[in-house]
Amino acid sequence: MTAKLYCFGESGNAYKAALALELSGMDWEPVHVDFFAGEARTPEFRALNPMGEVPVLIDGDLKLTQSGVIQQYVVDQTGKLAGAPEDRYEVLRWVLWDNHKFSSITGNTRFLMNFLPEDKRPAEVIAFQQGRLKAAYQVLDGHLEGREWMAGESLTMADLSCCSYLYYPEPFGFDRKDWPNIDAWLDRISAVPGWKHPYDMMQRAFPPK
Repeated sequence: MTAKLYCFGESGNAYKAALALELSGMDWEPVHVDFFAGEARTPEFRALNPMGEVPVLIDGDLKLTQSGVIQQYVVDQTGKLAGAPEDRYEVLRWVLWDNHKFSSITGNTRFLMNFLPEDKRPAEVIAFQQGRLKAAYQVLDGHLEGREWMAGESLTMADLSCCSYLYYPEPFGFDRKDWPNIDAWLDRISAVPGWKHPYDMMQRAFPPK
């Protein structure tokens, strides 16, 4: 049975789930959610996820929300992207770090800078968020010094979680050339067979400029 991922291309959190599904080899298909037109706030979508967010994964009778949960489900179903048994808690540590310290700020900053009308973009808030992001980039770049992957000796969902927003072209204060360890790591991930850019995996709401 083909799993269905409710998603849209601009969502870095949906990309985490989509990339895990794709690289694990699970049978899945994207279901576009017109988020910017308010579809996620409709009663029909709220029946899928009362939080009004993507991603949502439907696999048979199972319904899952939250990207980290979906990633863990993929690991449990396929045995892939888990890393070695001794890396389990290190993988979890970086997934939680990403959710709390990184993607939550990156996604919000990118939204404020690119998807709000220009006259409604709060400059002071954006500057504050970019300061927090710079500190997070320093942590990530420092952790990747001398290592290929976030945890252990192979690609895991820790990598897929932390990398998700960093492939997007919209500006949010991140320039790969400023962070050589992150830059090399992103190249390693995108060289993995089966890797795809988020806009090649999920329908985007806004056409390319």
